[in-house]
Amino acid sequence: MSLPHNSIFTLFNIGIGPSSSHTVGPMRAARRFLDTLREADLIAKTVAVRVELFGSLALTGRGHGTDKAVILGLEGSVPETVDPEQVEARLEKIASAERLLLNGDHEIVFVEKEHLRFSFSKILPAHPNGMRFSVFDAVGKELATQVFYSVGGGAVLDEKEVTEGKVIDDSGDIPFEFHSGDELLALCRRQKLAIHELVLENEKCWQSQADIRARTLHIWQVMQDCVKRGCATDGILPGGLEIKRRAPLIYRDLTTHPEKALRDPLTIIDWVNLYALAVNEENAAGGRMVTAPTNGAAGIVPAVLHYYDRFTGNPTEDGILRFLLTAGAIGLLYKKNASISGAEVGCQGEVGVACSMAAGGLVAALGGGNEHVEYAAEVGMEHNLGLTCDPVGGLVQIPCIERNAMGAVKAINAARIAMQSDGSHKVTLDQVIATMRQTGQDMKTHYKETSQGGLAVNVIEC
Repeated sequence: MSLPHNSIFTLFNIGIGPSSSHTVGPMRAARRFLDTLREADLIAKTVAVRVELFGSLALTGRGHGTDKAVILGLEGSVPETVDPEQVEARLEKIASAERLLLNGDHEIVFVEKEHLRFSFSKILPAHPNGMRFSVFDAVGKELATQVFYSVGGGAVLDEKEVTEGKVIDDSGDIPFEFHSGDELLALCRRQKLAIHELVLENEKCWQSQADIRARTLHIWQVMQDCVKRGCATDGILPGGLEIKRRAPLIYRDLTTHPEKALRDPLTIIDWVNLYALAVNEENAAGGRMVTAPTNGAAGIVPAVLHYYDRFTGNPTEDGILRFLLTAGAIGLLYKKNASISGAEVGCQGEVGVACSMAAGGLVAALGGGNEHVEYAAEVGMEHNLGLTCDPVGGLVQIPCIERNAMGAVKAINAARIAMQSDGSHKVTLDQVIATMRQTGQDMKTHYKETSQGGLAVNVIEC
């Protein structure tokens, strides 16, 4: 079911790793272009295709699997249902034959032997993550071309949608429209609603309450499944950095020596670290997961949810629902007023936003009030301001995997700080979101998912 851009479920997408903006988004863009060709009855006339990647997609595309995602999308795959176990085998077949099956059945070739063009010097005007698809007939005439932007969290917009401002708002008629944290709190006060209750009323414009509950709990189940796979899968992560998975080792240590918890109360942090590492190691390996709000930051919300479920004393399904609905509202504020794209504002827009979402969500799950939710979300971002996106080798591994563990612990601490107060504080969530946006604008481009600065140039790839 397609939902408007201001549904919280646009922030929680089921897909595959390693990147929502560089893998999930490009696969969706390729599939949308395929649908355009199908609607225009151009597939049978097409004999060749060219895909051009710009900006951050060009600079870190191969490390993020963008080339693979585009090829799969042109064949008809979508992130929600593509089988991660079958991806490499299919790609090997395509590479050996230098052919792909457009629409799953029409054999075509690439214009270039390397399959895709990477433009390192050019950035398309609307966003750093731009891509252009073109197809040609037997005499080389261009039949169709279309530009897309991957704007963060797996969301994709074409040029027309960018012009119409859909990246900011696409609400239509909803009962409680809000564009800022202050508006959200004021609405909740007037309507005597908790944030999660207000979000539920909005979401009911597009699906039933029963469907919302089922969808939310399914997201939670996919998150749990991802953690389980991450805890059970040993080995070396792909990409060439030779990073060994750590989650299985930590899991075996914690479960083999449960007496450690009696000696060290901080063992709970070890479990939180484990949950985050398990998710992001699965992400790095191209596994199935939930963007929350991105793949690069996908371990934080599940880790904090697992903390709520295991260590807070009285977890309930309703608590899980309160958590995710509230976290979604916080994420929408960042999406509307700043960005959730590392290529646009650095990792503060990914790990920082996820930390903010998880902090506020945890407060809601624990029964905290709206002002405490807003305070926790503000703290979660305030102490991630300026966080750069500088993946070593263009891979979502260093520093991304550990950064999720740090973000999860920080989110729990932010929630505790907020709940130990009366809810009043000096810096508002709106102010910190505006600061994050301004900081992202000031940040040098090579610190924004280009692998041209920071750790990406100071760590030698081995």
